[in-house]
Amino acid sequence: MSGLKQIVGAALVDSLEAPTRLLAARRTSPPALAGMWEFPGGKVEPGESCEAGLLRELHEELGITARLGEEVAGPIDQGWKLSGPAAMRVWLATVSSGEPAPLEDHDALRWVDLAGEDIGRLNWIPADLPIVAAIVDRATATRQMTGGTR
Repeated sequence: MSGLKQIVGAALVDSLEAPTRLLAARRTSPPALAGMWEFPGGKVEPGESCEAGLLRELHEELGITARLGEEVAGPIDQGWKLSGPAAMRVWLATVSSGEPAPLEDHDALRWVDLAGEDIGRLNWIPADLPIVAAIVDRATATRQMTGGTR
């Protein structure tokens, strides 16, 4: 599946060690995706590493500086297949400075509980659903290993 346009996204969580909440961003465009929820991020620029591109995108879209954690590995080398000729690599991340705000491409942000029903009630972009499931599964496993009740 080489030749896919590389997209990067952040699963912004409240803690890299034991995440309980995830930040979802609601798209404003294109019309087919407007009103749907996604991971903030975007395209990697030529000559830019995926990690540097993601940090840049988070600053541009949300006005924050972030700390990247582990990558949420997808089923292909380029991460997770998206619609069209694109794939997205996703990293867990936390906000290291600033307060997330919908500056570009989004009209709303929402922190959702990884153990609650709200995360499943959001109208996620279909290509993001397997990634959401992987993050919820990872958070559930972490809670079980650490004895958390949430």
